Amino acid sequence: MIWAAGGFLLLLVSGVPIVLALGIAALLAIEVTTSTPVSIVAQRVYGGINSFTLMAIPFFVASGLLMDAGGIARRFVNLASALVGWISGSLYLVSIVTGTGLAAISGSGSADTAAISAVMTPEMRKRNYNIDLAASVIAASGSLASIIPPSIVMIVIAITSNQSIGAMFLGGIIPGLLVMIALMFGCWLYARRGGDAVSDTEAFTLKRLVEGFVDAAPGMLVPVVIIGGIVGGVFTATEAACVALFTTLFITMVVYRELHVRDLPAIFLRAICLSATVLIIVSTASVFTWIIATQGFPAMLKEWLTGVTDSPVAFLLIVNILLLVVGMFMESISAILILLPILLPIAQSYGIHPVQFGVITALNLSIGLITPPYGICLYVASSVAGRRIEQVSRKVWLPLSCMLLALILVNFVPAVSLWLPSLLN
Repeated sequence: MIWAAGGFLLLLVSGVPIVLALGIAALLAIEVTTSTPVSIVAQRVYGGINSFTLMAIPFFVASGLLMDAGGIARRFVNLASALVGWISGSLYLVSIVTGTGLAAISGSGSADTAAISAVMTPEMRKRNYNIDLAASVIAASGSLASIIPPSIVMIVIAITSNQSIGAMFLGGIIPGLLVMIALMFGCWLYARRGGDAVSDTEAFTLKRLVEGFVDAAPGMLVPVVIIGGIVGGVFTATEAACVALFTTLFITMVVYRELHVRDLPAIFLRAICLSATVLIIVSTASVFTWIIATQGFPAMLKEWLTGVTDSPVAFLLIVNILLLVVGMFMESISAILILLPILLPIAQSYGIHPVQFGVITALNLSIGLITPPYGICLYVASSVAGRRIEQVSRKVWLPLSCMLLALILVNFVPAVSLWLPSLLN
């Protein structure tokens, strides 16, 4: 276990890509500490991705990319502007509402952040918003894709914890909306207290809202199809992803007519590259978690935690600190595959429901998307804004504090994440 963990950390600090760090560390541990043949690596790599459910990931990724290229993202921005654009700090709120809407389609935080940034950043700069704070708020808005279904992170959590994907999706809805509300309130308060107290140039009108809703309605059909189909038992998560892809194709090519056949090869090639990145991490992480488990680390950690405290509250505090720190340095999928198989059985021994623990894990790691030094959503937003990551990081305190407040509620009010799954079970 020391060889696996120590080798992984050493390789990670040395700048080795995480997929290679996981595989090399596991191979080193197998060679040094066991008599298991090296061929087990190939078996575990194949077994890690030999899952029908994991096939949902490339379809959801492609659906999100089509959404961005086909005009759905822009229409969501227009609808959000009609809904909240007249309030103080309007463009912050528009970014947050748009991020929530896009999260219900794509499942990818970095893709959503790029889409929101491309539309909102130029307008924010034109109206003299604090561009560093704007980038941090946009990054937080994009990170909602890790919580709100059809989140790729939630799919991996469900597979890893052997839970229903539908239950995990439902468990993430209310926490995701709580984060949205907390972000909106925090930005509104900042604007009213002397920040960017800018209202939209056009006052709120019902006509504008109705027009925005009608224009965005076809795109809003995609999350309805995904969630309704999975929860209603009409199709599995993988089948839902396929339906979502073809629904998005139909809307962008036939209804909106902004996407053309000549655009598809580049979009699908990018979707293949992004999906391959996720799946190769899943495959090598499965080897790493296997060697950690066979070395008895879960039992050692459980013994240590139960020796330190028998309180579920104290356990959750320790776990949250651990996940927040890990999220600062590691990609979400890798962190889930390494830590969740170890922590979930311990959480269950404290009486914590697997769905609640899965949502806590997802929310902690979504916060990691906006915290340096990893913070991939923060990097995307700062890059589009043309700012250095150090400049944007100074303003991340506002969205970070809002997300931490929502995290506290999810931890200590189980109904926040369990009410919808229990209601529709």
